[in-house]
Amino acid sequence: MSHLPVVVGFGGVNPAGRSSFHHGYRRLVLDALPLAAQQRTLQSLAALMGMDERMPEAERRQHILAHTLIRKIESAAFDVEQVAWNKRLHLEGGAGQFEFVTSAKQLPECVPEGWALRDIGGGKVAVTLDGGLDMLLPTHRKMDVSSAGQLPTGFDPSNYYSARNHPRGLQLSVFGASDALQSMGIDWDTVRASVHPDQISVYASSAMAQLDDAGFGGLLAARANGGRVSSKQLALGLADMPADFVSAYVLGNVGGTGPSLGACATFFYNLRQAVQDIRSGAVRVAVVGAAEAGIDPRVMDGYATMGALATDADLLKLDAGSGRSEADYRRASRPFSSNCGFTIAEASQFVVLFDDALALELGAQVHAAVPEVFVNADGYKKSISSPGVGNYLTVAKATSAAGAIIGEHALKTRSFVQAHGTSTPQNRVSESHILNETAKAFGIERWPVAAIKAYLGHSIGAASGDQLVSSLGIWRDNILPGITTIDHIADDVQRSNLHLPMSHLELEEDSMDAAILNAKGFGGNNASVCLLSPQFTERLLRGRHGSHAWKGYCERREESVAQANAYDEAALRGELSVRYQFGEGVLESDDLDIQADSIGIAGWLKRVELPNTSPYTSWLASEDAQ
Repeated sequence: MSHLPVVVGFGGVNPAGRSSFHHGYRRLVLDALPLAAQQRTLQSLAALMGMDERMPEAERRQHILAHTLIRKIESAAFDVEQVAWNKRLHLEGGAGQFEFVTSAKQLPECVPEGWALRDIGGGKVAVTLDGGLDMLLPTHRKMDVSSAGQLPTGFDPSNYYSARNHPRGLQLSVFGASDALQSMGIDWDTVRASVHPDQISVYASSAMAQLDDAGFGGLLAARANGGRVSSKQLALGLADMPADFVSAYVLGNVGGTGPSLGACATFFYNLRQAVQDIRSGAVRVAVVGAAEAGIDPRVMDGYATMGALATDADLLKLDAGSGRSEADYRRASRPFSSNCGFTIAEASQFVVLFDDALALELGAQVHAAVPEVFVNADGYKKSISSPGVGNYLTVAKATSAAGAIIGEHALKTRSFVQAHGTSTPQNRVSESHILNETAKAFGIERWPVAAIKAYLGHSIGAASGDQLVSSLGIWRDNILPGITTIDHIADDVQRSNLHLPMSHLELEEDSMDAAILNAKGFGGNNASVCLLSPQFTERLLRGRHGSHAWKGYCERREESVAQANAYDEAALRGELSVRYQFGEGVLESDDLDIQADSIGIAGWLKRVELPNTSPYTSWLASEDAQ
């Protein structure tokens, strides 16, 4: 019997704030919330941003609104007006011969051919050479792109644990995984004691790897800029490090790791591995995530050179006639409207999955179920970044899978879409056609579509994680975020069977059973997810396990809810804790008890069972019989 992967915890951070307990989602729909919910969301952000509690309420609200979501890049990231770079410069002497003075200690180890050195005392030498000298002059320039989905002002993940010069993406990974873990309301030691050590796996990565100075960015630039490579930059720069850090320092995991990369669909690629392993019974607990820290002038320079980012100049052209002299940074991302490129963002999103039986056994909160994740490539392509046919396949598969579970009529009337919605001209045409044609094929007449990159920007590998956690919020508060950064739908958008709301869409309670989450990535990395609502998931679990088991589960769940709420209340007070255990509980060979049938590990209640049967034994018997 197949196991059902259910979401029992979720957490992280993006430009809207902390993900757990729907705080980040509620920032997207803040004005549509009841006053009490608004105040709680603002309190969460104020605590995360380290704001003074004595600040007047109106001033505090205005500051939070101005310093979250997409906005002009703030100096905490880098100064967009003065981005450091090196300008090539050629120097020549007036009479053809060139001379300069330098410290003898600064001479290169290998003196270039044609240099004549003369000691002038005081540790200095005069260098004379014929012709000229090519050099790099440190200077600065203004970025063409000034907007990004930056994390809330004042939030620094390194403040919550001993970061030890970790790249920002790894800091975000530790924060996101810890937030997801504590949102469960179940002690991690309880989870460890309930399963075999090798039944826990971590599937996490980044699409771009760690490209800041503490990672690959510093590694590749150090010698060119006259610096030295550190011993950590190479190891910590790897794209699989989010999984490795979470395993080693958050969970103490000795089970599997399965970091997967799929460009802008990376989170869903990781999710697919987790879903497959839980459904097969190989894994009972999966921690899935992605973290990306792409607001870096080097990363942005690459995307801008591709023509993928919305530049300040192009944004001004979109608003020609408005009288604006400066780009509208808040509206930089305009999915399915007249647009000019995507807006880069940073984020970390993690979810914890249990199989359905373990969720009931431990009284875990169930926020959704993930029965299927589909991945397809594009086939032959004209260019590596152009769209292809693969996404038609993944969307159709996810839609069909949802219909098979919730029913044909419910699919038509009780499902919604989380679009990739990057805000590029190419995406608005290709994705709208994919979604519209799928809606036609399945008889869906007015499919509600959300495009949350309008608020958050595009966090590359973590972007599909943003979509998943916001979907959980939609089911919690029954508000589909509208595409509020646009005032019209572009003429080339296919929408005969789609509903692309430009304002928040209020839904009736328990009116949506399923969501289709879609992600497209460079290189033909397409992934679509069938996600089931918590209400529908509960119906499935009651049907499978029976009313008696369900009653016991509901009683156990009360403790999980109480413990989770205690964590959230502490975070609202500014007492947010991050689980990070460096050098604690380190296992050595003496901590293992190796037997022929199993291995015991110190600190684990259950043993690792060794395989003693083979599915291929019968093949040999068949050969002998022949």
